[in-house]
Amino acid sequence: QVQLVESGGGLVQAGGSLRLSCAASGFTLDYSAIGWFRQAPGKEREGVSCISSSDGRIYYAESVKGRFTISRDNAKKTVYLHMNSLKPEDTAVYYCGVVTRPFTLIQTACTLPRYWGQGTQVTVSS
Repeated sequence: QVQLVESGGGLVQAGGSLRLSCAASGFTLDYSAIGWFRQAPGKEREGVSCISSSDGRIYYAESVKGRFTISRDNAKKTVYLHMNSLKPEDTAVYYCGVVTRPFTLIQTACTLPRYWGQGTQVTVSS
């Protein structure tokens, strides 16, 4: 059974930093990409950042480029999202998602998750 467990969310002031972690387990099939997604109240879930499992290609949403960094520890089967210079508009529930379908463009992968974690709340105060 596939399990994705996020941690690291919380309340932070604008300009602060957080590191989210997603521990993955239960995969019997190779996944093609893993990444972070977020959903703010009243908005659709959006892809924040994804990383390809095969070659490490990375996608960042324009709104987080230069502030967020995705990384992974294959030995620990964990993916991280380092978030710096946080803004109130970054407030959302952040989800870890895994893509199992093949894709060509890494940005496409960030629209194809099959498995989701339970989410972790990130709140940025102004």
